[in-house]
Amino acid sequence: MRPNNITRRTLLALAGAAIAAGMATSPARASPPLRVILPVGPGSGVDVIARSAQQALSKALGGQPVVIENLPGAGGMIGTQALVQSAPDGNTIAFVSNNHAVNPSVYKKLPYDSLADITPISIIGGSPFVFVVNPKVPANNAKELQTLIRSKPGDYNYGSSGNGTIIHLAGEMFMDEAGVQARHIPYKGMGPMITDIMSGQIEMGASALAAVQGQLKAGTLRAIGVMGKDRVASLPDLPTIAEQGLPGVDVAGWFAVVGPKGLPPGQVKRLHDAVVAAFNEPEVKAGFAARDDILMLTTPEEAGKYFASEQERYGRLVRKAKVSLE
Repeated sequence: MRPNNITRRTLLALAGAAIAAGMATSPARASPPLRVILPVGPGSGVDVIARSAQQALSKALGGQPVVIENLPGAGGMIGTQALVQSAPDGNTIAFVSNNHAVNPSVYKKLPYDSLADITPISIIGGSPFVFVVNPKVPANNAKELQTLIRSKPGDYNYGSSGNGTIIHLAGEMFMDEAGVQARHIPYKGMGPMITDIMSGQIEMGASALAAVQGQLKAGTLRAIGVMGKDRVASLPDLPTIAEQGLPGVDVAGWFAVVGPKGLPPGQVKRLHDAVVAAFNEPEVKAGFAARDDILMLTTPEEAGKYFASEQERYGRLVRKAKVSLE
């Protein structure tokens, strides 16, 4: 029997207050981290871009942790397949590059449809490519390198981030335009390739400028020329390879954010808005400028159209280079 001075109403009020206090002191349910898959190895241009915006992206998502996971191999297919097999819940995205549009033409069969099995979120921007050599290679420009390789057909090696990747095709483009032959050495990512060029295990290769800027400044790599249409601000005295008499060399990198197929429109908007906010952060934009990268930040609809047009363009390049993989 309860004391006469405690009414039923008082008991209910006390119980409610206890429940509220318990809710207030209980820890809030933690948000799952945003998993960012990179279908490339550490040290690549895409890796540099993604990591430069990691903290800003977390901030734009209200403090949601952002975990970057490198899954290189098979020209980006391993990482992309991991993306398309993930749940479309807004907690997994991937940063993809030119390889995403190259692979349908290079591989006879893909484990996914590069257009139908992803949800475009945004094209982030573009990155210039440069052709680099080991400093001991006796060539300072495209013409000298052309003459050197021609003097010993098949004796020189150029690396790539993997068979059929855009870096492979960029190297093939240089060799084809120069009319020379060199042995292609594929690697699992840009990092190992760059390391072997620096050590002299191989002589040369194409690279995103962002991935080799430090080595160029240190003198552990030498740039032969810019592989796109325009010179870059940080290397104003470095001519394009087209300027050096090989006009057919015209290739640059791009990078984009995608989600798995079936990502709800609300999640697409949430992620797109966060990506735009992150890459507009002053520190991130300053990093872009320092690397000579160019921000694009398209809408999801524009990104989808861009993927389709690039897939068609690279198809023509792959057929010309006669690159085909199982």
